[in-house]
Formats: sequence, structure tokens, C-alpha cells
Amino acid sequence: MNLHEYQSKELFSHYNIPIPVGFLATTIEQVKNYVDKLNNNAVIKAQIHSGGRGKAGGVKLVSSIDESESFTKSILGKFLITPQTGSKGIKVNKLLVEEATSIDREIYFSIVIDNNDYAPMIICSTEGGMDIEEVSRTMPEKIIKTVCSPILGVSNYKIRKICEELNIPKSLIPNFTEIVNSLYKLFIEKDCILVEINPLVITKEQKVIALDAKINIDDDALFRQKSLKDIEDKSQLEKLEIEANRNDLSYVKLEGGRVGCMVNGAGLAMATMDITKWAGAQPANFLDIGGSATVEKIESAFKIIVSDKDVEVILVNLFAGIARSDVVANGIINAAKETESKIPLVISMRGTNSEEGLKLLNNSNLDITTATDLENAANILKQKLSQGDI
Repeated sequence: MNLHEYQSKELFSHYNIPIPVGFLATTIEQVKNYVDKLNNNAVIKAQIHSGGRGKAGGVKLVSSIDESESFTKSILGKFLITPQTGSKGIKVNKLLVEEATSIDREIYFSIVIDNNDYAPMIICSTEGGMDIEEVSRTMPEKIIKTVCSPILGVSNYKIRKICEELNIPKSLIPNFTEIVNSLYKLFIEKDCILVEINPLVITKEQKVIALDAKINIDDDALFRQKSLKDIEDKSQLEKLEIEANRNDLSYVKLEGGRVGCMVNGAGLAMATMDITKWAGAQPANFLDIGGSATVEKIESAFKIIVSDKDVEVILVNLFAGIARSDVVANGIINAAKETESKIPLVISMRGTNSEEGLKLLNNSNLDITTATDLENAANILKQKLSQGDI
């Protein structure tokens, strides 16, 4: 689950991590009042779940009420398109108005879960303010990685090493150490998979301030983080993703795709999307129905896929273990009849009760082509593409 910048900074404040003075605004009048409070020297930031806001025109330094009003009119209630949003963009419903900061240096700082070492990892760089992906690509030597112990946390000697590599002034090392320890505490206590500050700045007054904030919470830990779950901004999500969450389905809409994918297991879903691309088609979604899928859950998954107007064919790839093929088949048949869907299906089923499942589907009078395996399914997709069927 993603948090907005203003929500992340509220958490920062709770953990005594220095942030600029700021106010959340949802109207032009509020923006003007806050800019006035900040002596006409402020930064206005669009609050959307996407990086790259600055390059897309979603961040503006203003020095007058008129300037703030003009910018707010141009962005509030509009759709902001960044490299991460796709061509549709995301609607800007909220703005963060902050005091302008006199910056001396910018640093990139983040804590993430490193899946190779099964531990939290601190990633930082002297090249703050830049996309970390770009820094990694063009200046990999500028990336500093520090693995933390899941038991001991981040040791002081590791922080001292980070300070040395970042060239933190000696007078600021105690302050920087407190900030790192507080960020790590937040990361653990709030079940984060990412805490990112880009940039973490040293001001001309020699203060360390988190100028930006990005926090991602582990979805599987939200049962422990009810207060955070309650503040989730669902306006930032696709309607189909909200419906999927309601039915405990892992679903992500993919822009420009025509092949709806229904798969059990995240790894198999990724492989299915890869093979769809190999076949020359574009997957319309990532959808993992999970291992213990019920008929009702399958019906929900199918309805979500057919609700996507971009979908022209549905690829079902099932490797049945706990999930039974006949249960999945019944769910598909029931949902197809209820929605009166005419979308053709390519279905590959293997494992538990696969023969029963395929028999049910073949006798359903639906437009179904069965495949013996994923490669065969890909070849069927290719054939349909070449014939212009999809």
C-alpha cells in the first residue's frame, strides 16, 4: 500500500524526523492562505501515487499569491501524467504546500527489503534529487548499499561508514545518526517495504531535513497496521484494482494490453505474461487468483477481467494443486453466463481434477480453445493474432 507524501511526512514527524513546515490543501483558497502564511516563499506539490512529479510539472516553487493561484488552477482536479502513470495519468485531488528550503546538498536515502539477503537494506547516494534508477545506470559507483541485521538492526559502525561515504560533516553526524535510527525504527514498526527520501537535504543553515518522503507498506502486514489501512487513498487506484482487493485477488491493470490473464500463483502469472508477449500480444493485466480459490472467487476474478474494455481474449493458465481445476471451471462458466460474455478463452489446465475441469469447459458452449500446456497456449494466441481474431 502506498502513502502520499504528506501522509509519509506525518509519520516522519511522529518519529522525530525533521521535515519542512507544510500544509495539506484541497482548494485554491487554502493554497493561497498557506502560501501567505509561508511569506510567499513556498513549494506546491501534487499529491499522487507516482514518482517523477517534478519533471511532469507537478511541483512548483512560488513567490507570490498570484503565482500560487495560477499554478493551483492549472493542476488541482486535473490529471497529471508522469513516466509512471501511463498515458491516462492520475487525478490531483490534494496539494502539499511547504516552506521553501535553502539547499546546500542533496542526498538520496532509502531503506528497502533486500530479497537476496532476506534483510532490510539501506541504499543511499550523494546524487540526491536524481532518479535512483538513472544513478544506478550511469553512475553505479555512487550507490552505497548497507545490509542491516534483521535481529540487531542498523549498527552504529555501519552508520558511521555511511556518513564517511556520503561526506557528512562531523558536526552533523550525531543528527544524521538519529535520523537513520528513527527511519529504521519506522521501517520495522510500520511493516514497510520501502522508506525513501529523495532528497534528504543539508540546508545552508546546516540542518538535515527530509525534503521528500515515500513510504510503501507491506500489504500482507496491513492486518497489523489498521490505522494506516484506514487512510489509504482509494481514489489513486483503478476501480478494478479496488474490486480485486475487496475479493482478496492480486490484480494490476496493464495499459494497452488486449489479453486478459487469469492464473494461480504469482510466478506462474509472470511467466504467463512473458509468454503472452512472446506470442506477440500484450497482457492486459496481472491477476493471481491464489492457491485456495473458491467458485465465488473465480467468478469475481472473471468479472473483473471482462469488465476491462481493452480485453479481447482471455488466457487462463492453471497449474492446479490446492486450487482444483473443476472449481475454477465452474467459476468461469457461472461468471461467463452471468455477464453474458462473448470474449473467447484460451485455457490450459494441469494438475488436480484437470480432466474434469476441461470436460466442464468443453461442454459449456462457451468460445473456448483448450491448450495442453503454456507453450501450446502461446501458439494458439499467435495463430489467433495472425488470423486477426484478436
